[in-house]
Amino acid sequence: MLYYIRKYPISLLIIATVIYLSFFRPPSTELSKIPNIDKIVHFCMYGGMSGMLWLEFLWTHRMKKTQMWRAWLGACLCPILFSGCIELLQEYCTDYRGGDWMDFAANSLGAITASLIAYFLIRPYMERKYNAPKD
Repeated sequence: MLYYIRKYPISLLIIATVIYLSFFRPPSTELSKIPNIDKIVHFCMYGGMSGMLWLEFLWTHRMKKTQMWRAWLGACLCPILFSGCIELLQEYCTDYRGGDWMDFAANSLGAITASLIAYFLIRPYMERKYNAPKD
C-alpha cells in the first residue's frame, strides 16, 4: 500500500476528491441553469482522474519496459468501473443524489478520451525523451 502512496500521490488525491464531489450536496448556483453542465463536469472529473493515473504510471515506469495492458487496466478500465460503482451508490445509498446512465456515459467517455490522449500522444513523447541517446 505504501508503494502506491509513494508512486501515485496525485492520483490518490484526485480519487479522494472525486469521491467527495460525488457524495456532497452541491449548492444551487447560476451554473446549474446551463444545460448538461453536470455531464461536462463528469467528463472532466474522470478524464482528469484517468489522465493523472496515466501520467504517473508513465512517469513511474519511464526507465523500464512495462506491459501497457497494466496501464489500460489501471488507468482506463478501473476509473470506468469505479464510476459505475459511484453511480450505483448515489442511486441506492443517498436520497439527494441519483445514479444516471448519462453520467456514467460521460464518466466513461472522459476516461477513454484521457487514455487515448495519454497512449497516443504523451507515451510516445515520454519514450522519445527518456530513451533518446545521451551525448
